[in-house]
Amino acid sequence: MGSITLALGRNGIIRSARQLGRVWNTEGGHVVIRRVRAKIAGLLGPPEELPVRRTDVLAADIPNPPARRVLARAADGSLTVNWVMTPPARGSGGHTTAFRIINELGRRGHRNRVYFYDIYLADHAHYAAIARTYYGFDGEIANVDDGMVDADVVVATGWPTAYPVFNSRAAGLRFYFVQDFEPFFHATSASSVLAENTYRMGFHGITAGRWLARKLRTDYAMAVDHFDFGCDLATYARRAGSERRGIAFYVRPSAPRRASALGLMAIELFAGRHPEIEIHLYGDKVGRQPFRFVDHGRVSPQCLDAIYNRCCSGISLSLTNVSLVPHEMLACGCIPVVNDAEHNRIVLDNPFVRYAPLTPQALAAALEAVVATSDFDALSEQASRSVRSASWQSAAQSVEAAFRRALA
Repeated sequence: MGSITLALGRNGIIRSARQLGRVWNTEGGHVVIRRVRAKIAGLLGPPEELPVRRTDVLAADIPNPPARRVLARAADGSLTVNWVMTPPARGSGGHTTAFRIINELGRRGHRNRVYFYDIYLADHAHYAAIARTYYGFDGEIANVDDGMVDADVVVATGWPTAYPVFNSRAAGLRFYFVQDFEPFFHATSASSVLAENTYRMGFHGITAGRWLARKLRTDYAMAVDHFDFGCDLATYARRAGSERRGIAFYVRPSAPRRASALGLMAIELFAGRHPEIEIHLYGDKVGRQPFRFVDHGRVSPQCLDAIYNRCCSGISLSLTNVSLVPHEMLACGCIPVVNDAEHNRIVLDNPFVRYAPLTPQALAAALEAVVATSDFDALSEQASRSVRSASWQSAAQSVEAAFRRALA
């Protein structure tokens, strides 16, 4: 029996090695490395495979929320805000938006504290350094497991963080900074149900854009305010004289809601008909594709600005709430092609976005229409001007006003 088990084990190793070899030869080393990393991450993750601790879920009696204490207001009108978030990675869109709001509130005289909710027991000092050096946060950073200090406002920033925010006995009115409809991030499962349950915790919602506000108000009877998307106009701008010979695509196979496979198929069709056009892919490394392209991988905002200024158009797909990408493309005079969906039209609300049905053929045709524009320079300039009033200062002002209205 032992020899049979050993033989089966060896055969399994041989089969795995052959499979890795085929993947390496056909798709490239980047794909192999990504799969190995995902496997290792799965082995190191929590055994229950949930992004929230079981103890936090068990402690959250949602139909019977604890009584909340509210602090006396500061004489100068300033607020103290506790933000609970997962440890930030460089380039995370959700953390980028949150820290833009946090930092702007700090400039407006409010005191912000950041608390990490970390079920993986990662290196706290490492992620605190990212918050300071990459995201520019200069306030207090602690771990929510060590308890929170009382505040005027306590904010959950993603569905797993809503559970420790609900359970905490720290003073402060509870808010929910909602950037996407997170039940859609999961297959129908315990995770999707646990995510949806957070909308029933009685928090005051502040959403990125009007679509989420309407959905949470209609489907869950939440009290909700929203802020309109800003754009980092100090980084993203149309550069006069840029030679535009390409198209761009934000590729995120690791985020299924970005529909990367459909976008890559659209670009394959487009590249087959327009081999003279440069293809720029950024986000996740994707390995070999049946067309020529520049595989930028993860890039800095400054590099991304340079990419957009080399492109006439770019694809930005979202099956849930829209990303930051379309506004950034527009600021650079690059015309975004976006899947035609109610949530995208409501949030973007911009006449220079090109909407297309979510098929490879329709997306490729939309790219071709932009490339074929006769007076593209004029279109590019008008598109860039259309977002010049979209500021994160205005977004932070909306968040501040929502805090004050709810506290009043």
